[in-house]
Amino acid sequence: MCRANKGLLSWGLWCVLCWFFLLPNAGAQSRKELEDKRLKLVQEINQTNQKLQETQKNKAATLDRYIALRSQVKKRQQLVATMQEEITHADSAIARSELVMGALSEDIARLRNEYAQMLRTAWRLRLQQSHLAFILSSKSLNQALKRRQYVRQYERYRRRQAKLIEETQEMLSNKIAQLEKRKQEQRNLIVSVEEQTELLRGEMVNKDKALQSLKADEGRLVKDLERREKERERFSAAIEQIIRNEMAQKRKEARTAPPPRKITSPAPASRDDSPEPAAAIADNSGFGARKGSLAWPVGGGRISRTFGPQPHPTLKGVTVPNNGVDISASAGSAVSAVHAGKVVGVQFIPGYQNMVIVQHGAYYTVYSNLESLSVGKGDEVGAGQAIGKLGNEDLHFEVWREKQRLNPAGWLR
Repeated sequence: MCRANKGLLSWGLWCVLCWFFLLPNAGAQSRKELEDKRLKLVQEINQTNQKLQETQKNKAATLDRYIALRSQVKKRQQLVATMQEEITHADSAIARSELVMGALSEDIARLRNEYAQMLRTAWRLRLQQSHLAFILSSKSLNQALKRRQYVRQYERYRRRQAKLIEETQEMLSNKIAQLEKRKQEQRNLIVSVEEQTELLRGEMVNKDKALQSLKADEGRLVKDLERREKERERFSAAIEQIIRNEMAQKRKEARTAPPPRKITSPAPASRDDSPEPAAAIADNSGFGARKGSLAWPVGGGRISRTFGPQPHPTLKGVTVPNNGVDISASAGSAVSAVHAGKVVGVQFIPGYQNMVIVQHGAYYTVYSNLESLSVGKGDEVGAGQAIGKLGNEDLHFEVWREKQRLNPAGWLR
């Protein structure tokens, strides 16, 4: 009879399978993350392409075109690097699959040899002709019982061995199919990397041309910068005026409101008798608790300009302030309120198109560069409710707490 360890997968194959199924789990997760990153980059590149097509129609938008091209080149470089990482992961997965396939092939050969040996042994013992005759030819009852037990063990072992060969063969076939699929994915990625690299070369040439064009027209850039700075100052002044008016109105309402009922129960003494600052307004909107979890004001958008001073893309030593973030999205995209509140300001400002300010207790959110509006001053809006549609420029989004400007990126999820 075959040894006890026969009929089982080889120890080498078990080691390979453990390495293949347990260790690569982190690699599989990384592969999913890389795929998600690649798809997101492709989406952002497509959005920038649309911006480039829009700026190409307007010769005066050379600076915007250069900024978009610079962003496009950066995203394209990230995309190529991500796809190369995916190819490296594919190489590793293919190597693991080939190792497992080799071990499975060796195991199938061993199992078949053992099965053939078992059949030859059975033939010599005449088990193939008649189990009953083998048992009845026993010289004693004790021998007959042992032969009956042996026949049962033989049948179970034979069925288990045949099933194991079938399962191992099926496992090998699945691995071969997976390997072919992975190799095809790898070939597609290699072709895509070559295509993206070629596009990157063209975009870098266009970016350099745009930069040279901007340098040749530095005087116009300085004038354009001065114009934009004046527009920004008017924009900030309009926001501040609306917020000041709302804060004054809130305080007036608080002063004219009936005083709260006096509490007769004794209160603990306080060592600090200084009154609460007049500027403090209670936040009863829940906005403050939503930091880091607010929905984006425009779907599928990405931040194109961050909060704070921004270095001018071409004028050395020149910085451009930014009181919020600029979010790039397709023209005509719906712009929504990030939190429930009340519309306290609607105004058209040159350079920023239509602007909407929504109050959320002590907080305010500002949305500008809107081509059309869906709300008016005094309207109550819910979280996610559309307030207008985006024009050709990026959405300019700001967050204020009373008169303090905050970084909107830290509030969005």
